[in-house]
Amino acid sequence: MLLAVDIGNTNIKLGIFDGDKLRATLHLATHTDHMPDEYAVVIFNLLRHYGIEISHIKAGAISCVVPPLLTIFGELFERYFGIQPLAIGPGVKTGVRIRFENTREVGGDRISNTAGALSLYKPPIIAVAMGTATVFDTISRDKEYLGGAVAPGIAIAAEALYSRTAALPRVELLRPKKAIGTNTVAAMQSGIIFGYAGLIDGIVTRIQEELGEKATVVATGGYSGIIAKEAKTIDKVNPNLTLVGIKVIYDANRAQPGGD
Repeated sequence: MLLAVDIGNTNIKLGIFDGDKLRATLHLATHTDHMPDEYAVVIFNLLRHYGIEISHIKAGAISCVVPPLLTIFGELFERYFGIQPLAIGPGVKTGVRIRFENTREVGGDRISNTAGALSLYKPPIIAVAMGTATVFDTISRDKEYLGGAVAPGIAIAAEALYSRTAALPRVELLRPKKAIGTNTVAAMQSGIIFGYAGLIDGIVTRIQEELGEKATVVATGGYSGIIAKEAKTIDKVNPNLTLVGIKVIYDANRAQPGGD
């Protein structure tokens, strides 16, 4: 089995692949001060919940945007699984042709999303990842990663309303019944949920215009479910797109001479 790890700024998502089948997904909070042993305890308990033993994990691959945790999880894999995981980054075969000005600025998550999208959908594609940031990745008809846009994530925006104002409360990110909120919470939910749906539709429309053709728009990330229901431009929702991409990249490197 392959343990794929997507380390984000807020959450860590793990996927256990049994062949090409995604058997289970696990979710952890991101803590840069946790040690390998602390993460291992939580992961092992979750694996057992799904009937997966430590000995079942034969390979690992990591996409990480929090550099200190790449070292932590590398130690975890080597100490507890006895394997050296593939770290997605410069020098790793990804199958993605990057047309960004500085290729080293393209994070492993964006490369993984692109690889995952290309394995599942026909290009051109716009992958919209809704996590700590809202990230738009554009893939051309020729399967090239062109770049995209980055906006603050929906949770960051909601927290800013609470923390940077004197009277506004912290609200749950739920769809309001209507756009005209008749109380403070409903008004904030309207602005956040419908506002982000409008943001996504606006940026996707601009990207489509620049591409000169209709692209398949795929939403992923923790908030994709709720926002996709409101945004008119989203065609597909795949919450596991990054994990799929990590698996695709792992397979591409395993096929190389000297691969696992």
